[in-house]
Amino acid sequence: MLINRRTFLYATGVLAVAPKISVAQLKDTYYEVLLRHTKWAETQYDATAKRYRRTDFGFAVVLGNAVLLTRGTYDAALAGVEKDVLRDHTLATIKHFAASNVLAGGTEWGKTLFWDTTFQSYFVLAARLLWPDLDPRTRANVEAIARGQADYTTSLGTANDPRSGSWTPNGLTGGHRGDTKLEEMGVYAQALAPGLAWHGDGPGWREAFGRWSRNEAGLPAADLANPSTVDGTPISANTATNLHDTFIVENHGSFGPHYQEELWRTSGRNAVHFLLAGRPLPEVLTKQPNGELLWRTILATMSDAGEPLMPMVNDREHLYGRDVIPLAFRSTVLRDPMAARSEAALASRLLAYQAHPPVHRLAKFSGEAKYEPEARAELAISYLLHELRPPAKPVSEAEFFTRAAITIDHGADPGLLTHQSAAAWAGTVTKPGFTKLAWQPSHDDWLFKISGSTPMLLPPVAVTGRTTVAYQKIRDGFDATASLLRFADGFAGTATLPTGTIVCALPRPGRVDVHNLALTGILTGARTYTGSAGRVTVQAREGFRVDELTFPATTARHVRMVGVTPHPTYGYSLFDFEVGQGTTTASSFDPGYEPAKATDGDPATRWAVARAERGRADSWIAVDLGTATTVQRVRLRWETAAAVAYRIETSTDGATWTSVASYPRADLSTPGWLDVDGRAGFVARSAEPITVRGDTITVPAGLVEGYVRADLRKIAAEPAPQCPPGVSASAADGFLSLFNLSGADVTGTVRLRGTRLYRGTQVTTRDGTEYALSLPAATARVEAPWFTARGIPAGVTAVVHNAQRVTFRGGPAMFVLVHRDGRSLPVALGRGERTVSMPLVTPFPINDLALGRVTFPNSVLPPGMSDPGAAVDGSERTAWTPGRDGRMVVDLGDAYNVTTSLKWTNGVPPPHTVTYSLDGKTYGSALPARYVAVSTRWRPGHASLRSVVVRA
Repeated sequence: MLINRRTFLYATGVLAVAPKISVAQLKDTYYEVLLRHTKWAETQYDATAKRYRRTDFGFAVVLGNAVLLTRGTYDAALAGVEKDVLRDHTLATIKHFAASNVLAGGTEWGKTLFWDTTFQSYFVLAARLLWPDLDPRTRANVEAIARGQADYTTSLGTANDPRSGSWTPNGLTGGHRGDTKLEEMGVYAQALAPGLAWHGDGPGWREAFGRWSRNEAGLPAADLANPSTVDGTPISANTATNLHDTFIVENHGSFGPHYQEELWRTSGRNAVHFLLAGRPLPEVLTKQPNGELLWRTILATMSDAGEPLMPMVNDREHLYGRDVIPLAFRSTVLRDPMAARSEAALASRLLAYQAHPPVHRLAKFSGEAKYEPEARAELAISYLLHELRPPAKPVSEAEFFTRAAITIDHGADPGLLTHQSAAAWAGTVTKPGFTKLAWQPSHDDWLFKISGSTPMLLPPVAVTGRTTVAYQKIRDGFDATASLLRFADGFAGTATLPTGTIVCALPRPGRVDVHNLALTGILTGARTYTGSAGRVTVQAREGFRVDELTFPATTARHVRMVGVTPHPTYGYSLFDFEVGQGTTTASSFDPGYEPAKATDGDPATRWAVARAERGRADSWIAVDLGTATTVQRVRLRWETAAAVAYRIETSTDGATWTSVASYPRADLSTPGWLDVDGRAGFVARSAEPITVRGDTITVPAGLVEGYVRADLRKIAAEPAPQCPPGVSASAADGFLSLFNLSGADVTGTVRLRGTRLYRGTQVTTRDGTEYALSLPAATARVEAPWFTARGIPAGVTAVVHNAQRVTFRGGPAMFVLVHRDGRSLPVALGRGERTVSMPLVTPFPINDLALGRVTFPNSVLPPGMSDPGAAVDGSERTAWTPGRDGRMVVDLGDAYNVTTSLKWTNGVPPPHTVTYSLDGKTYGSALPARYVAVSTRWRPGHASLRSVVVRA
């Protein structure tokens, strides 16, 4: 089925927003996208050689071709090539590269694990789809490739592939800091799958496949706690450490969701071989050790487009064609309704994405050249997975983000404190080189630029100290995060709230870059900004930026551009610096990109700063006009490395310089508040304005609040809390966010408007309260507005012990205490002290370190065992059934001196013991401990475990 009229209108821009598609339409959408992509695929065809190119594995387009040739209704107009011609190109290519593969006796490609085997997997699959059309010799060569690769990979044991250079899985030990070996172990497993699927079990193949697959997401603390068997082997036999202990994956020195998804990307490539061959899937493809805890981290960063947000990745964001297959695998093979929602969201954008220049491509905006044939192949596999396995029914988008809501502090090493709420995503990033408060209102994949080294709100300098709190609803009554970051020259504070709002205490102005493209069906090509000073619409810039600056006429011999803020990655580079003829010099240049190339009149040549100088702010390029000349205009045509900010200076002698113009000039400068396209906005508690310059927003130093679709004018009119020196506070959305921006403990009073009551002591005033503050050095915290006191007079002291109990003194007084959940309680206060408890509410925060924590076994449970998480979910209606001799482990996240108590359901508890561990490997009675284990000799008829309560 080709796209209907409505979808066509979206893709051509008559309608502005990408349509939602149903799961039933996914396969048809993938087919059409493959058809349209064929116009790009045919650019890889070498008419002289009569086959697709070897360069960047361009010949891998044959898999997409094979799907189009053997499935669906082929449309030559959309594909740009007749079906018979496509068949001829494809068969000739398969014949050639089957013969030229090293494993079939050729010399051109193949056998090398990194990265030839990925393309071998695609290639073998394409050949199998077209098997009846292949000649006997080509079939024999394809069989030799699959068998030979399995034999070769098995022969390596756990050693490195000598053909692959420095690429290594590090044996079965793996590695997780900086660059995970999850991907490398996946490649070893992937190299074995075609042989196993199409030729059965060769000598050692299945054992090797299982060993590499089970260890891909290996983490000893989790694996040693899991006696479950997968393909007959206990998970506890795993030896690899490929993840951080918060189930986050690093690659290229930073958190990489793209690589975290590699577990399901390689699984998708592998599973399709078995399914097409009619063989049962190896159990490890459906029972993946630690797979669900890895997925939990992906959900904690997921966008509304089905692609994880990537705050520390420079070159994998918006790589839509390659993001489909992990979701398709989880949706079809694992039957995951959350993945089904993400896949439908991503697929809904594919046609609009594909229509944007460069047209027809599936891996634009980022990535390597080989990603394009990979994206085609993986979309083809996604099509096949949907053909071979019915997908799960997706949850709604609202339910998705409600279920995905979580706060996780991944620690100082990964450098990420993250908060996924129903309304927004936020992450405080402290990894060197990536410092930012990344905020994406409405989970909008195309609103703010947050990827890689792009700075956002926080200063892009090294964090020298970090204190954080991750609040969780199950234990604290609300989800939020708070952090206080120390820099060499000061502090910054951040808080994220359950409403999606963020709060920043900034030591210097903060920067926010806005996506602004004419990406029909996804982005309209303009952004509208509104503030108290007015409204402005900024049109999207297409192509390289051109700046034309005019200024009052001045006499000068020398004119120069002096950088103020460089491109965050590449510094400065100019195709043209038009001011007049003369000698051109610069502060530095890269070989081949000399200064004169910016003034030579050739639009294809350019000047670029030296690589070592890319991070330097004040790089310059200057023209000596030879004699005093009247100048009043300059024109600068930038390459990708365009200055964020710079100034134009003139001089008569080349020694003394005068600034005559600067870039950018503000499109809008507005005090107090700024709305961004009706989607989000900022309120600045500062006398300095918020400015918009092109696609960059600058907020002033001080306290800044970010809101998702709110009445900003009204919020900005509300007075900010009054704080002691060194402290900043916000009452955004009723929550009290507190920041001690100093190296000393602070006590004092925070003056607030209104009658909200927070945990701690406060005294009512005529128009608010005075909150007694005690805040340790360089820390931050968030307090929930548990109560309001309706009709309470001034002079009453309220001590909020928790979300249930309050002590009042300072009467007599009559008022109504209203709980955050809407319950109310009349209070009659005499001259003495009175403590009241709100009935039927939970007394948050709960002193139980086990609540909501990760438990093991996870992802794969032993026979007869229910999910151990039921013992730490805070519910009286759930319980953990251990199964025969079952054992569970609770990960407290950090080491504590603890006491543990157990609560069983009615009946006889099984014999049991409680032991402790610091490392998750050895257990005993010693404290402190991070891991708490409950071991049982459970038999049918014994009670189940209602709760594990662990107190510090």
